[in-house]
Amino acid sequence: MNTANKTHRRRIFPALAFLLLCSFNASAQYVEPERDDTIRLMPKTPFDTISAKQALMKGKATIKGVAFTKPKTAFGYKAPLEKRIYANKIKVILFPYSPYWEEYLGLKKKVNPKKLKFAFIHPDAWKYRLEAITNSDGEFTFPNMKPGKYYIEGVLNWSSGAYYDQYTGSGYGSYGNTTNYYERKYYNVGHADLLQKIVEVTAEDEVVKIKLK
Repeated sequence: MNTANKTHRRRIFPALAFLLLCSFNASAQYVEPERDDTIRLMPKTPFDTISAKQALMKGKATIKGVAFTKPKTAFGYKAPLEKRIYANKIKVILFPYSPYWEEYLGLKKKVNPKKLKFAFIHPDAWKYRLEAITNSDGEFTFPNMKPGKYYIEGVLNWSSGAYYDQYTGSGYGSYGNTTNYYERKYYNVGHADLLQKIVEVTAEDEVVKIKLK
């Protein structure tokens, strides 16, 4: 064997060894999955698709409403004397109310985002619904309804103004005392209020009027 062949073989063997080592390392890698600490609260009551479908068949009753909210106090309650903030062009959703929805709404009271605790519904429960869009005065209508109970909800996004005093520097007064100077800065705070109501239609040709707030 000549010298050129020996040199060529010396170059090939280390390269093959390196490739085999890389292949072994690649197959031995373990990819750590992302953590999912979400606590999913779901109703245990079976969802009755047949009853939901029948409840949404055409009837002769009408549900008319106005959707609005009010600014909250420092304690988190809606201020009763404040002006209404009407739901302008928002989607209002209606679901046939049933034991399933009763349990779900109870679970929603246990929701705690800080603890990653959320309530979920079955896809079929979301499927059987009606939707309406409000006008600029927050008014909406669900025509052709049958007698029965319904859960209605909508999310009203609105904003309020706020301000803070930003420190800009200090100076000395005529008596040698220190004076701090501030400039007032204004900004908007976004809000998202869940408006919800359980309503009952008792007669075939009834017109039910509600406040969704």
